[in-house]
Amino acid sequence: MQLMKKDILDMQSLSVEEIRTILDTAENLKEISQRPIKKVPALRGKTVVLFFYEPSTRTRTSFDIAAKRLSADSISISAGTSSIVKGETLIDTAKNLEAMNPDIMVIRHSCSGAPHMLAKRVPFSVINAGDGTHAHPTQALLDMMTVREKKGQIQGLRIAIIGDISHSRVARSNCVGFTKMGAHVTLAGPPTMIPMGIESLGASVTYSVDEAINGADVIMMLRIQKERQGGFSFPSEREYAAVYGLNLKRLEKARDDVLIMHPGPINRGVEISPEIADGPYSVVLDQVTNGVAVRMALLYLVSGGKRNVDTD
Repeated sequence: MQLMKKDILDMQSLSVEEIRTILDTAENLKEISQRPIKKVPALRGKTVVLFFYEPSTRTRTSFDIAAKRLSADSISISAGTSSIVKGETLIDTAKNLEAMNPDIMVIRHSCSGAPHMLAKRVPFSVINAGDGTHAHPTQALLDMMTVREKKGQIQGLRIAIIGDISHSRVARSNCVGFTKMGAHVTLAGPPTMIPMGIESLGASVTYSVDEAINGADVIMMLRIQKERQGGFSFPSEREYAAVYGLNLKRLEKARDDVLIMHPGPINRGVEISPEIADGPYSVVLDQVTNGVAVRMALLYLVSGGKRNVDTD
């Protein structure tokens, strides 16, 4: 089965069957990254533009690696080195790129909805690599791949997402994605960091971290996004770590086989203690590895795919 959507913009627009298709394809493509020669000709002749208006390490690099492993040509553009600094609009920039006939654009933007607006105006595929506080579908998909890989399933699991929910596009996309796949999601954090109405995404809400992680199969910790906050939402980082941070004592309330996740970058000693971030329950680096596989799958599927990725 092939994913027929032109664009990947958010988790709401993906059906359960499409999510399964993406995860299954990612599992099949993951093996390519283990080969001595990590390249197949699936997207030979295709051009992928990586357009990042915000700083990124994991997402940008993994998309770049994903494109190259499928033999696509990958071109990176940042806002600081584009004509946007001269006053060019996003649409004008995209239209100029369109004249060069790219096949896929991967975009990260600080404005919520920017990838959606772009997708309506260009003929090539658009993949949302994070827009404002709205959505980060590829992160949610790699998180779901990691959980399914480690637990064997998603349905019926208890997922706790803890931290700065208000400013987290990762939390929103994971709420929608995991709930669609049959998991129960609980959001936790300071009252000042949990937006009104977030329950509409299908999650439960608590202000008690201990309550959230009690019996949890998966705990996802989020960093405090200071760059998106107009003012301080908590007294100090030290107090935040004491009340809402994940430490060994607090972890005892979770299940014995709990998975510890983090979308990165990690602020050690604030939302998570170093011994947990580097401990036996942590699957943070597995998330990074699976990020390449998921992004390979998305590039492959929006391009139409082939029956056999190894066929010259």
